[in-house]
Formats: sequence, C-alpha cells, structure tokens
Amino acid sequence: MDALAVAIAAGLTIPRLTFRHVFRLSFHFGLFQFLMPVTGWLAGRAIERYIAPCDHWVVAGVLGFVGCRMLWEARNHAFDSRDDPTRGWMLVGLSIATSLDALAVGLSLALLRVSIWTPSLVIGIVAGILTMLGIRFGNSIGRRFGRVAAVCGGLVLLAIAGRVLVAHIT
Repeated sequence: MDALAVAIAAGLTIPRLTFRHVFRLSFHFGLFQFLMPVTGWLAGRAIERYIAPCDHWVVAGVLGFVGCRMLWEARNHAFDSRDDPTRGWMLVGLSIATSLDALAVGLSLALLRVSIWTPSLVIGIVAGILTMLGIRFGNSIGRRFGRVAAVCGGLVLLAIAGRVLVAHIT
C-alpha cells in the first residue's frame, strides 16, 4: 500500500506521463519488493538487530522529504521535470523506502523456515501492478486538479511517514 500511495504521489508530479515513467517506477518498485524479502531471508537473524532500530527512520525520512518537496513545489507552482521521481537517486530512494518492510517479511519467513521464492514473486508482481495503476491514477488526478492534488499527495506521504514513526515508536 505504501508503494501505491507513493506511485499516486509520483503521478501527480509528472506533467506528461509516458510509458517510460510508468515502466521505470513499476519495474523498480516491483523489483525492490521482490528483492527485499529475498535479502531479508538470506540475511536471517544476523542483520536484523542492525536494521530494525533504524528502518523506520529511513522510511519516514525519505517519504517525509518527498512529501515536503511536493508541498513546496505545489505552493510555488514549480513542478520541474528535473525532479522526475522515476529517475536517478529519487527512484532508488523511493524504491528502498517503500520496500524496507518487505525486508522484515523475509526475515520472518526465514525464522519460520518457509520458502521465500513464491511469496517474494507474488509481492513483487502485486507491487508492480499497483504501482502502475497508482502512477496513472495520480497523473490523471494531477491533470484535473493540479495544485490541490499535489498538496494532497504531499500530505499523504507525510501521513505515511508519520504512521511509520508512530508504529515503531509506540
């Protein structure tokens, strides 16, 4: 669901959505959602103690940054094609941020001695499909409602970041 919300927000920021935008975001989100459980499963218990204390801070930080940036750009009507969320480090950061929970799933499945391949494949495919639908939906809303939709998208990302922090702090 985080990947879907981020995809909707990303769709809001892209003035002319192309197949390449949709493919890049869907492919990367799906790939990371597939790889993170596998990575968590392979790492097992050894890495859990290092990641668990800070994973929520990384997720909240990346989503909070992107959310604040969307609010700033909406305020200034400054959606810039250089800030394409389907390219570069922003794409990698969003892919990691939306898939860190899947790392914990992989760790859990390793402890349960469950095969990781089928669950990871399903997670990756579902995330890719939801991302594809989300970015298209966000873009259609953005074209109709522009600035208001961008503000809502930024607020949704900030809410997700806050939810991640509250869930891990309490």
